[in-house]
Amino acid sequence: MNAGPVNAGPVEAGPVEGQDAVHGRSVPRRAGGRLPGPLRRARIFAGYLGLLGVLGLVAALLVTGAPRLANEFADDGMRHDVRGLPYQVRDLTYTTSLNAVDGPDAAVAAERLDRYRQKLPGPLPSLVGQQWFAGRIGPKDLGVAGDAPSLRGSCRPELQLRGQTGVERELRVVEGRWPASRDGVEAALSREAAGILGLRVGTAVVLSGEGFNQGSVPVRIVGLYDPIDPAAPAWDAIRLAEVPCSDPAAGTTHRAALLTDLSGMTAAGGRLGLTYEWRYRVDEERVTTADIPEVLTAIAATRRTPPERGLVLATGLDNSLTRFDGQLRAVRALLAVVQAGILATLLGLVALAAGLAAQRRREEFTLLRARGAAAVEIGARTLRETVAVLPVAVLAGWLLGRLAPGRPAGPEPLGVALVAVGTTLAIPLLAMLSQRRASFVGRRRDLMRHRPSVRRLTAELFVLLLAVLGVVLLHRRGLSQDTGVDPYLVSVPVLLAVAAALVALRLVPWPLRQVGRIAARARTVVPFVGLARAGRGAPVTVGPLAVLVVAIATGVFTSVVTSTVAEARDRVTDQEIGAAARIVGSYSDQATADRIAALPGVRAVSPLAVGVGQPLRSPTPNLLGGRDLGQVQVLVVDGPSLARVLAASGVDVDVPAGLAAPGRIDGPVPALVSPEVAEAVGAGAVTEVQGRRYEFRVDRVASGFPGLAADVRRFVVLPWQALPVPQFQPIRPNQFLVAGDGFAAAELIATVDTAQREYLAEVLGQPVEQVRPQTAVTVTTWAQHREALERSGVNRLLSFTFGTGVAGATALALLAVGFAVLAQAPGRGRMLSRLRTMGLSGGQGRGLLVYELVPLLGVAVLAGGLVGVALPWLLGPALGLSGFTGGLPARIHLDPLLVVGVLLLVVVALVAALGVENLINRRMRLGEVLRLGEEN
Repeated sequence: MNAGPVNAGPVEAGPVEGQDAVHGRSVPRRAGGRLPGPLRRARIFAGYLGLLGVLGLVAALLVTGAPRLANEFADDGMRHDVRGLPYQVRDLTYTTSLNAVDGPDAAVAAERLDRYRQKLPGPLPSLVGQQWFAGRIGPKDLGVAGDAPSLRGSCRPELQLRGQTGVERELRVVEGRWPASRDGVEAALSREAAGILGLRVGTAVVLSGEGFNQGSVPVRIVGLYDPIDPAAPAWDAIRLAEVPCSDPAAGTTHRAALLTDLSGMTAAGGRLGLTYEWRYRVDEERVTTADIPEVLTAIAATRRTPPERGLVLATGLDNSLTRFDGQLRAVRALLAVVQAGILATLLGLVALAAGLAAQRRREEFTLLRARGAAAVEIGARTLRETVAVLPVAVLAGWLLGRLAPGRPAGPEPLGVALVAVGTTLAIPLLAMLSQRRASFVGRRRDLMRHRPSVRRLTAELFVLLLAVLGVVLLHRRGLSQDTGVDPYLVSVPVLLAVAAALVALRLVPWPLRQVGRIAARARTVVPFVGLARAGRGAPVTVGPLAVLVVAIATGVFTSVVTSTVAEARDRVTDQEIGAAARIVGSYSDQATADRIAALPGVRAVSPLAVGVGQPLRSPTPNLLGGRDLGQVQVLVVDGPSLARVLAASGVDVDVPAGLAAPGRIDGPVPALVSPEVAEAVGAGAVTEVQGRRYEFRVDRVASGFPGLAADVRRFVVLPWQALPVPQFQPIRPNQFLVAGDGFAAAELIATVDTAQREYLAEVLGQPVEQVRPQTAVTVTTWAQHREALERSGVNRLLSFTFGTGVAGATALALLAVGFAVLAQAPGRGRMLSRLRTMGLSGGQGRGLLVYELVPLLGVAVLAGGLVGVALPWLLGPALGLSGFTGGLPARIHLDPLLVVGVLLLVVVALVAALGVENLINRRMRLGEVLRLGEEN
C-alpha cells in the first residue's frame, strides 16, 4: 500500500544516534557535543558521498583539464607548423614594382612601414612581431659583369642589389666599412659569399638590366660583413644559396645579395627599376587556434583592399592555416566523440552511485514517509547532506584542472556548474523518485522476474531510433562542421553503445536461463546459483551493464582508430621509402649501387631513375610525334634488385612479373601505371627517360608503388632491365633503395656524393674537386620518415585523444564492474551467510561471484566490442581519418593485440571484483548477518 501522512508534520528522523540505519552497525558517539543533523548524517554515509565526490572531482577535472590540454597541443602544433614555413609563405609581404621613369625614393617608401601595418585589418596589427622594408633589384632579369673570374663565363652567379632597413644592426663589419652612397652606389657583401665568388673590398660589379630597364649601374664593394645571428629572419631573403645554372650540364652557381644603403638603392633604381617590399612577420607565439578564423578573414580583406593602390600582397599563411584548421576540426570532432563516451560513462557511474546510496537508505526514507514526510521533504533532507560535500569536491576538481597548461575552453564554467549541480542533486532526486510510490510490503526482489513496461519499451525503442538516425545524419553531414561540433552527432557512438546494451539486456537472460538449467544437473551448486542470479536480469544490473558497454565501446573504438591511422602511416612509409633507407641525389652511374652494397650493414641495393614532368604521347611507328597525353612521373626500376630490397626490408609489396622478368625487350616494355594514366593511354603509349623515348604497354594498374610519393596520381613504372637502352646513352640513376641494418648514413652520403661528382666531372671535363652537383645527397631511413609523419601539427592532439580514450575507458570500465559488485553486495552477502552454514567454502563463495559476473562481463565485452569495431565502418568518411595518414586512404585495421588487451581487461576486472567483494564481506560481518536475522 502507499504511504500517506500519519502525523501533522515530518519528523527529523533518521538513523538512531549511535546506529547505522543501513546495516545496523553501531557508530561511535563523538565526545564534546553533537554535530548538526546534516553533517552527522553525511558522516554516517560518508562512503557513498565520498564516492560521488570522487566522481564529481574526476568529471570536473575532465571538463576543465582535458580541453585545456587539447588547446595547448593544438596551439603548439599550429606554432610548430607556422615556425617551419618558409618566409615567402609565412610573412605578409606587400610588393610594388617601379621602373626607372618613376624616380623612386627608397627613404620615403621606408617611412610607410608603420603606416601600412596600422592599416592591416584586425587582429593582424597586434599579431605582427617583426617588420622590414626593403628595396630590391634582381636577381631575375639582371645581368652581372666584372673582373672576378666568377663573373665571367657561361654560368655566372645570380646577384641582387638590396637595401633593407635595420639590417646593419644584424651584422658585424669585418673588413672595410658600411656603404654610404654619395657619388656612386656602394655595397657590402658577406665574407662567405666574397670568398666563394672571389670578390673583395674595392671590387666593382656592373649590374645591367633587361627588358624595359636596360641601363647599367656600377656597384663598388666597400665592406665585408658576418651576420651576428645567421638564423635571424632578417637574413631570409639575403642568405647565400646554391642554384642550378641555366645550362643543366654546367652544374650549379650561387645566389648572393649586395647590401647597400637607401640612397644607393634610390640611385640604382633610377636606372634599373626596382621592387619595394614591406614585410610583416606574424609572431606565432601571439596566435592561438581560436584566432585562425579572424586571421583568415583579415588576410582575405587586405588581399582585396590593400593599404594603398598598386600594392600586391604575397603570402601563403592563409592557405597553411586553412589546411591546419581543417585537420584541427577533424581531430576535435574525434576528441569530442571520445570525451562524449567518457563523460557518458562518468554520468552513468554518478547515477549508479546515487542509486546505490538511495537504495541503502530505503528503510530510512520509508520510515520518514510513514511519519508524514513528503517526497519533496525527503529530497530536501538529502540535499542538505550533499550540498555540504559534493560542491567542494567539484570545486577541487576544477582547481586541479586549472593547473593544466593551455587556454580554457569557452563553456568551462558552465560545464563545471552542470557537474556540481548534477552530482549534488543526484541522490535527492533519486530519493524522491523512489519514495513517490513507497510500499511497506517486503519483497524478495532477487527472486522476481521483471517484465518491462510499455513506457520502458517505448523509451528503449526511442534510443534505438535516435542512434540509427544519427548514423544516417553522420554520413550526410560528417562529424566536423564549420560552425563547430554538433552535440547530437558527437553523441551518436554513445547512443549506439546504449542501444547495444539495451538489446543485449533483452536477449541475454533467456540463454542464461537455459545454461542455468544445464548447470542444475551438476553436482556442485555454485554454477547453478551464480548463473541463476545472472539470468534473472535484475534491474540493478541494467545500469552497470549500460555503463560498461559504453566504456568498452569507447575504448575499442579509440583503439581501432589508433591502429587504423598507424597502419595507414606504415603503408605510406613503405611506399615513399620502400626500404630501410632511401638515398636521393643527382645523376651517377649504375656502378654506384655496387659501391653502396660494399658498405658495412648493407644487404641489398636497388637503383632508381626518377623523372618528373615527363611527356606522355600516343604511340607512332617511329616513336616521333603522337598525340599529347599530358605529363607523368616516370620511375625506372631494376626489377630483380628491387624485389630483393623489398624482401630484405620487410616491405609487403610484390614486384609484378612484368617488371621483375630478366632480359631486354626490343618492342614495347611492360609497365605499371596509375589508374589515371591507364584511362588516358589505353593499351600503351610513349614516354621519355632522360631525353630518350621509350614505348611501353600497360601490364599492371596500381594506385601506388615503392619509390613514389603517396600523393602522385599520374605515374609510369618501367623495368630497367627490359628497356632497349643504347650504350652511348645509358640511363643514369638518381636514387637508391637500401636494405640492411646498422649502416652509417654518413657513409652512404659520402659514397653517392663522390660518385655523382665523378660523373659530373666527366661530363664537364673538369677536375672532380671543382664541380658541384645540382642536388645535395640526402638519406632518409624508414624510421625517420615514419617519425616525421607523427610530428605534423595536429598529431600531438591526435595522440592525446587516443591516449585519453583508451586510458579513460579502461579505468571507467573497471569502476563499472566495481559498481556491479556493490549493487548486489547486500543480497549476495545474505545468501553467502546462509550457504556457508550449509557447508559452502570461501573459495566456492568467490566462485559464485565469478559465475555471476562472467555473463555480465561477457555480454558487455561482446556488445561494446562489436559497437567499437563497427563504429569506424558505420561512420566511414565522417571520421576524416585520411587527413592524418600522410596521403593514402585509411583502411579500417583491427590490431590483434586489441583482443588480447580486452581479455586482459576482463581478467583484471574479475580480480578487482573479487577484491572488492572480499572487502565488502569483511565490513558487513557476514558471520553476524544470519544471527541478526536481517532480511529485506
